[in-house]
Amino acid sequence: MSIIIRTVPRYHLLVVLAFLSGLGTGSLPPAWAASSPESGPADASPSAPALRIAVQDASAIGGPAESHGATWVARASAHPTPMGVSVERIPFGHLYERELAALNGSAPPFDVIFYAPAWAGDFAPYLQEVPSWVAEDESFDDIHPTFRDRLMKWDGRWLSVTVDGDLFSGYYRRDLFEDPDNRREFAARYGFELMPPTTWKQYRAIAEFFTGRPGPDGTPLYGTAEAFARGGQQFWTAFARAAAYTNPPGQTGAQFFDPDTMKPEVNNPGWVRAISDYVDILRFCPPDAVHYGIAESRKAFIEGRTALTLDWGDTGPMAENTALSRIVDKVGYFVLPGASEVWNSRTRAWETVPHGRRVPFLAFGGWVAAVPRNAPHPQEAWHYIMWFSSVANSLADVLDGSTGVNPYRYSHFSEIDAWTRVFSRRAAADYLGVIKSSLDSPNVALDLRLPGFNEYTEAFEEQMSGVLAGTVAVQPALDAVAQAWDAITERRGRDSQRALYRASMGLPPRP
Repeated sequence: MSIIIRTVPRYHLLVVLAFLSGLGTGSLPPAWAASSPESGPADASPSAPALRIAVQDASAIGGPAESHGATWVARASAHPTPMGVSVERIPFGHLYERELAALNGSAPPFDVIFYAPAWAGDFAPYLQEVPSWVAEDESFDDIHPTFRDRLMKWDGRWLSVTVDGDLFSGYYRRDLFEDPDNRREFAARYGFELMPPTTWKQYRAIAEFFTGRPGPDGTPLYGTAEAFARGGQQFWTAFARAAAYTNPPGQTGAQFFDPDTMKPEVNNPGWVRAISDYVDILRFCPPDAVHYGIAESRKAFIEGRTALTLDWGDTGPMAENTALSRIVDKVGYFVLPGASEVWNSRTRAWETVPHGRRVPFLAFGGWVAAVPRNAPHPQEAWHYIMWFSSVANSLADVLDGSTGVNPYRYSHFSEIDAWTRVFSRRAAADYLGVIKSSLDSPNVALDLRLPGFNEYTEAFEEQMSGVLAGTVAVQPALDAVAQAWDAITERRGRDSQRALYRASMGLPPRP
C-alpha cells in the first residue's frame, strides 16, 4: 500500500487564522462555517431522533465527543435532519467488546464508534467505507499521511477518520539538564554530554545519574517513570522500546512477525534486549512504579519527581498547566531513543546501524471514528464525525490537554501562535518539532494491527507481569509469548492473518 503525499490547501490556513483571530465565520463558505467551535450548545427537539455515539468513559476523547455533540446539535445547518446526540461512555476495558457486539448485531447498533486502530482487523467487516464526499473534502488533505494513508485504511479502503494523533515521545527536565553542576558531573561520570538521549543506552545512563540526586527543592529525584502495570498501557511502553531493536532497514513489519510466514518474532534477541532494558530501568523509577499505568507515570513527571518520562503527546500541555504541574516551562522533548545495533531477523544476526538509528513508534496510533454498516443514521453520523474533527474544532482540542487529542493535522503543526496560549514559543516549537519529525521519519514503525489484537496483547502482558515480578526470566517469558501468539494465529487462520498483517504494514500481497 503506497503512501500518497498531498499538499495542504492554503484555504485551511485561512480557516485557522479566522479561528485564532476570533473573526467569526460569517465570510466563510457554509461548509467551513460549520468548522467554527464558537456555536453554543442547544437541545434538539424532544421528538427528534438521536445519534448513538460509543466512546471511552474518560475526559480524553469522551469529553470532546459530548461537547462537539452539543454544538453539532445546535447547528441545524450542519446536518440534513435535526437530531440529538446520545453519547454512551464505556470503560476502556469493555469498549472493544461493547462496540464489537453492536457491530455484529448482538447488541443495539451505534451510529458512530470511536476506537483504537489496532481493532481495525476485527471491526473492518462491519464498517462502512468513507463516503467520497468526505474523502474529497479539503480537510481530509490536512491529515498527516502517516495517519490518513496508513491508519485510516484497512485492506486498501478508507474505513475511518483520524481524530487524534498518537505516538510515543520522550520528555525531560530541561532545567535539570541545563544545570552546570549536573552537566559537569554527568560528563565526568559517563564520558559524554548531558543531552536529550538519542539511544536507549544513553537514556539508561541519564536515569541512573538522576536517581537519588537532589532536585531544585532538595527532594531526591528518580530517573524516569514509565508504565509497567498490566492493563495500564504496559505493552505499548514495551513495544515502543522494542521498535529500535527489531526493525532493521528495509524490513517493514519485522517487529512482530515474519510477514512471509507469520512466525512470531517476539522472542528473538532484539526483543530480549528490549525487555531486559525495560526491566532494568524499573530500578531508576519511583519505588511503586511497578504498579504505574500511564496516568501514574505522567503524574510523577509533572509533579517534578522524575527527570524523564515516555508518553503520548498529552504530557506536553499538561506539564504547562499551572493547576496540575510543578514544572511549568521546565520541560524539553525528544524523539524516542534508538540503538546502535538492530536484530536482523532474516540473517539472524545483529546489524550495526550508524548514529543510534531512531525508530519512532506509533503506539496506539490515535483514536479513529467510523460509521458501522448497521448505523441507523449513517449520513448524519458522517456529518458528526466531520464536525468533531474539523480544522478549527481539532485545533481547539489539541491545545487542551484534557481532551486527549494530540496533533494529527498539518495545520496543528503550522500554527505556532495558537500554541503560545499553552507553551512558551520555544517550548511550542520544540514540542511540535519532535512530534512532526517522528511522523515524518522514514523509520516510523506501526503498531500491531491484527484481528485478535486483544488476545495477542493479553498473552504478552501475562508473561510481562511475571518478568517484572522477578518470577520468570526474560527469554522463557518471551518464548511463552511466541508460543501463545502462534496458537492465536493458527486458530484465526494463518493465511488470513498473514494477508491482513501484510496489508496493515503496507506490504503487498504475498505471491
